[in-house]
Amino acid sequence: MINLETDITKINRVGITTAKRLERLGIKTVYDLLLYFPYRYEDYRAATPIADLKSGQSANIVGQIELIQNKRSPRKRMNITEALVSDDTEQIKVIWFNQPFIVRNLRVGDMVSLAGKIDHEYGSEIMRSPVYEKLANNNNVHTQGLVPVYSLTANLTHKQIRFLIKQAVSCADKINDWLPKYIIQKHKFLSLGQAIKKIHFPSAYPEIDSARRRLSFNELFLIQLQSQLIRRELLSSQAIAIKFHEEETRAFVNQLPFSLTKTQKQAAWEILQDIARERPMARLLEGDVGSGKTIVAVLAMLNTALSGKQAVLMVPTEILARQHYNSISKLLKNFKIKTALLTRSQYLINTSGQATKKIILGAIKDGQAKIIIGTHALLQENVVFNNLSLAIIDEQHRFGVEQRKILKEKSGDAAAVPHLLSMTATPIPRSLALALYGDLDLSVITELPRGRKSIITRVVPEQKRNQAYKFIREEIKKGRQIFVICPLIDVSDKLGVKSVKEEYQKLDQQIFPDIPIGMLHGKLKPREKEAVMQDFLDNKIKILVSTSVIEVGVDIPNAAIMMIEGAERFGLAQLHQFRGRVGRSERQSYCFLFTDSDQEKSLKRLRALVDCDDGFALAKMDLKFRGPGQVFGAAQKGFPELKIATLFDYELMKLAQTDAKELASKDPSLNSWPLIQKKIAKLTKLAHPE
Repeated sequence: MINLETDITKINRVGITTAKRLERLGIKTVYDLLLYFPYRYEDYRAATPIADLKSGQSANIVGQIELIQNKRSPRKRMNITEALVSDDTEQIKVIWFNQPFIVRNLRVGDMVSLAGKIDHEYGSEIMRSPVYEKLANNNNVHTQGLVPVYSLTANLTHKQIRFLIKQAVSCADKINDWLPKYIIQKHKFLSLGQAIKKIHFPSAYPEIDSARRRLSFNELFLIQLQSQLIRRELLSSQAIAIKFHEEETRAFVNQLPFSLTKTQKQAAWEILQDIARERPMARLLEGDVGSGKTIVAVLAMLNTALSGKQAVLMVPTEILARQHYNSISKLLKNFKIKTALLTRSQYLINTSGQATKKIILGAIKDGQAKIIIGTHALLQENVVFNNLSLAIIDEQHRFGVEQRKILKEKSGDAAAVPHLLSMTATPIPRSLALALYGDLDLSVITELPRGRKSIITRVVPEQKRNQAYKFIREEIKKGRQIFVICPLIDVSDKLGVKSVKEEYQKLDQQIFPDIPIGMLHGKLKPREKEAVMQDFLDNKIKILVSTSVIEVGVDIPNAAIMMIEGAERFGLAQLHQFRGRVGRSERQSYCFLFTDSDQEKSLKRLRALVDCDDGFALAKMDLKFRGPGQVFGAAQKGFPELKIATLFDYELMKLAQTDAKELASKDPSLNSWPLIQKKIAKLTKLAHPE
């Protein structure tokens, strides 16, 4: 008898190999399996008479097998299983490839239910590789009704997942329904057990809607509750007020080689007003890629340093930390402010350049270093600040109570919590951000710096590849640089997707043998990455072939073309982030999307990028095309991990926020709700692994 804790290997038809594949999807127990939700459904509620089938449609047919046999294809050396299936109206040819065992499962005379796509060949309709079930058992979960479709990993099938969930679904009623009864009754929600059963095996679309509503609310309520608890804790904390140094700030802005946009000025003023108070600032600075968030952050750091206090800027990668260190040191050179860089492999201080780790840690501890730039290693290393008053977190993940506690302990002032500024380049509308981030105030930069031209984006079919290479060569002659992005590091025969290593080799040896080309990916050591990126920054490398490691933040004003191989494998929001790596100057820049795919759905997605440069609109389109959980990609860690809710469930989010506020004010310790207490603790741990 299975229960929620039952190991996945104890379920019928799960061996060690299948268990490993399921583990890749995060499924180790029956409980995990039940919480692995489908992202869409095939509608096979009505069987289609064979005579009415049309090419291109997905359909369910029910009929009798008249003939079934295996054949060898002499040309492709594969095994083909052919069957003839008939109903009262007509007969149809059915083909399966490399599944010779089917002739042992299905015999002439068997009544079968088939589901799949109809094709047209030699003047008549055929069915290729359909899912099949015998009608004898009257329990057809794969070919009849609303059939759930799940995200898969290599060598797992929808049929396997459905088969396993069907075995486990009766355990859904054993899951503790942790949501307070009064909330369930108020919103007329399904019970948790019912919602899980109906999300996997619904009999009608309204059942899917009811199940999704309940399960989405669960996720959004926990996020909101966590936000409310963080906010309550902040409101009861003290911070050090940072004085606004008007004269020096004006001098700094006047010496900039560009003018600040209206919304940059507005965001900076909101932040400067916040840090002048004794209540800790908790603010999100949002602005699309290249909108100039960093300069706004520098204004806050400058005022902190001029007040004799410390400011820290934490970024996701060492490359980005180094770039920020270089540009901030340059911007503040007239102010004689000691700025330090501390990452796992780099120790620099602007007064003397290269330094030892010991020197940097000392300068931070005794308060000489006023601005400290580094990765999140700053939280883990034995760093002790002198009087840390401002922490800025760029594009990593949300900063919860635990991180604030660590910073408070390290800040050098036991009584005060540092002001906190989070920055994100993922554009979300104000109303949604306010609902999503209940613990943060919001500043938004809506304009790009003056003089920037919008990036010309094109989908490039394979036959125009050489034209694109020709164009790239011309741009390099003009002194410009090129990014080439690939989905993989190493060559993979199975996926047939472009990899950094093979693309680098091809461009270096065949296409541009006379042009310096560099390669960047996650398997390189930090120092190697640093050297490659530095050479690209210094214009020694003209073409940089990279994985998505360049997605976050690196600024190369001279880069004119972003060329993306296998573009269909990335989300629109992620492609928009890549595109934002170019177009950082007043000259025209381009983004070329290369794809081998001829699928209309993939091409439609990519064409959306050609027509639109609004990051939020693209994320919304992506949700429609790809389903929740896949929109923002792994790099957008500022967003909560959502299994079923979406960032566009605005009404549900507002309900969740209202209920979370009410619960947090009634019982901030959550002692009356031990199950919710556990959930919040787990959520905090998952969101902030350090």
